Amino acid sequence: MGQKIHPTGFRLGVIKEHRSRWFADPARYPALLREDDLIRAYLTKQLSSAGLADIQIERKADQIDLEIRAARPGVVVGRGGSGLDALRQGLQKELSLHGSPERTIRINVVEVTRADAEAVLLAENIAQQLERRIAFRRIVRQVIQRAQRAGVQGIKIQIAGRLNGAEIARTEWTREGRIPLHTLRADIDYADHIAQTTFGVIGVKVWVFKGEVLPGQERPEQKAPLQQPKRRQQRRRPTFEDRSAVEA
Repeated sequence: MGQKIHPTGFRLGVIKEHRSRWFADPARYPALLREDDLIRAYLTKQLSSAGLADIQIERKADQIDLEIRAARPGVVVGRGGSGLDALRQGLQKELSLHGSPERTIRINVVEVTRADAEAVLLAENIAQQLERRIAFRRIVRQVIQRAQRAGVQGIKIQIAGRLNGAEIARTEWTREGRIPLHTLRADIDYADHIAQTTFGVIGVKVWVFKGEVLPGQERPEQKAPLQQPKRRQQRRRPTFEDRSAVEA
């Protein structure tokens, strides 16, 4: 079998950047890294209903700049910016409880224009529907159709666990379009999520291919296609492959 590698880490320094951008001497590095982890955990918990897609962290002396990409920025900002003030105060309190010095926190909220093309949001949506005990094949089919309408060039979804409450856990996956994992210039968006169901844990992995980017160039913002696909065209139904025997 081929060895698996994280698509984002594989492309760091080529077409992707680190989610945390700062420099520190070796003595301060562990404390700042722990701060980043605390910030991400706190924001993920507080903004669970905002469609959180990504959190970028930058540091300048005693200042922390946060860029939050969310599908529903109004939930983050709140009425008259009250949500941002509460979020900033909560972050400072959380950091102070863990012994971090007081820092100035600036928060910038960016709206995600194509929520159906973000792997994080798709994986979270699949996990939420699995927890509501909806049939996984129906979920996957709907998510793939939404991603295709958003203009992605390829999508792959893998689900593992006691699917539909089966006695024996198994892994099934489906793919539509291209997912060139070995191509460094391919913009692959990857995310995984866990669904806590009554019959056990189900893991969800999503790969989204958004197009190719030449090194040194910014990723172009793709727009959703204006014309919907014709209903006459026969769509190929996604095929599922049982990989439990291979991995056993």
